This record gives sequence, C-alpha cells and structure tokens, in this order.
Amino acid sequence: MGTTFLADYHIHTHHSGDSEAPMEDVIRSAIEKGLSEICITEHMDYDYPILPDVPKGMFEVDTDAYFDEYKKIKAAYKDQIRIKFGIELGLQPHITDHNAKYIEKYPFDFVIGSNHICHGMDPYYPDFYENRNEKEAVREFFESTLENINAFDNFDVLGHLDYLVRYSPTGESGYDYRDYLDVIEAILKTLISKGKGLDVNSKSLYSNPPLSNPNPCKGILNFYRELGGEIITLGSDAHKPGDVARGFDQTISILKSCGFTGFCTYSGRKVAFHDLVGL
Repeated sequence: MGTTFLADYHIHTHHSGDSEAPMEDVIRSAIEKGLSEICITEHMDYDYPILPDVPKGMFEVDTDAYFDEYKKIKAAYKDQIRIKFGIELGLQPHITDHNAKYIEKYPFDFVIGSNHICHGMDPYYPDFYENRNEKEAVREFFESTLENINAFDNFDVLGHLDYLVRYSPTGESGYDYRDYLDVIEAILKTLISKGKGLDVNSKSLYSNPPLSNPNPCKGILNFYRELGGEIITLGSDAHKPGDVARGFDQTISILKSCGFTGFCTYSGRKVAFHDLVGL
C-alpha cells in the first residue's frame, strides 16, 4: 500500500439517526482529503431508551436502505476510493441474541461494538451523573463495558472506550484513567484475548470545547500496547462531511508516541495491517 495509505473507519451518514450527511458528500470529502479507504459505520442501537429528544427507533438504521445506497456509491466511486460496509453496534447484555442475529444477516466488512447505554442510561445526558459521585458514575460505565464484551464479542473493535469524558461534569480536567485501572485492564485483556481491537476515535479533539486526547486517551492506548495490544483502527466519528479524518494528525502523533507502528482495516471481517510510521 505504501506509506500514504490512510483510512477512516468510523463515519456516519444520513442513515444514522443523528446525522443528515448525504453519503455521496461524505465520500467526496474523503477523496478530497486524500484517503485511500473509508468504512461507513451507521448506528444500530437496538432498545435505546426513548427520551424527549430521542423517539423510538431513532438509532436503529434501516439496514436494507443503507446497504442498497452503499452498493451504488461503492460502484460509482470504485476507481477513486475503497468504501467498506460497516456498522456501529450498540451493546447491552439483554440484547445479545438480537445483535448476534443482526450481524449474521448482512455482509459487514467491519463491526464496531460501542457502549452507549450504561444500565439503561446514556452518559451523554446529565441525568447519568446526578445524585452521585462522578467517579462512581465513570466506574459504572467501565464496569458495564466489561459486562458487555464478556456477554457479546461478535465485533471487531471496541468503540471510543472512554468517550463519556466528553460529557462528564468535570470533563477532561476531572478524569484520570488510573482511577479505574483495574477494570480498564480487565477490558483491555479481554479484548486482546478475543482478538479484538480499539477504535481510536478523534472526535473529542474537535469537539466543543476540544479535548487534548482522543478516545481512548493516551494513557489507555499506551497501556494497551504494553499489554500486547496491536489492533487499532482510526475513526473520526464524523457526522458531517467536513469532519471526515478530522483530528487524525494529532491522533496519529499520539499513537506514534505510544509506540504503535501500524493501524488496521477490515474486509469481510478479516483484519489487515498498514504502516503508521510513514504518515
């Protein structure tokens, strides 16, 4: 592939309930930014709680419609960029059978497993942190992540491991991954033992306000590498065309500082490694 190969493996389009981005605009943005490959990863969060701003089924993609458009776009741009078919699957212990059947129904190239719902609540909302210590809330999130990956492992990488720091009351200033090192170590060792990787997610680097770390943070990434973890994918978590690959320069710099020399892409759920050093 050479040293110029770069791929964004966490992207949403209008098929996701929280994005209005036309798929073709996303593809064109990726081409303009010089990417060799992208993977669209629409949201599929079955049994997401109904909230005032979240109607029933908002995060359940119409996968048939998504797949149909994907195939047309893939063919139309096959000479300019490789486009892979992916999904960001919401993990909850009680929906493991549903998720398993769903994954087997479609020919996904790549599956992100994400912990968006912690024991029935979304850490995006302030309610998750009310009437308790913030550290207790963050620990519960990590513990529920461990529960999820022990209950279900038909995914390729774990999505944005500590992303709740984007929304916690004290944010990055009040967060130290070492306060939760025991459960984080268990998460990382479980992923490594199952041949799973980490979605290194740059969205926090261009959030408002921007943070200084991707998700997971540099400390966790360094710990993962020390434990023998090698599988990482680069993801912008873009919901708008202009955000494709946004924050990648800083993310890649952080990964290199942790000693990573490669990143991964997928085809038919099979992993391939690419050079990170030359980027």
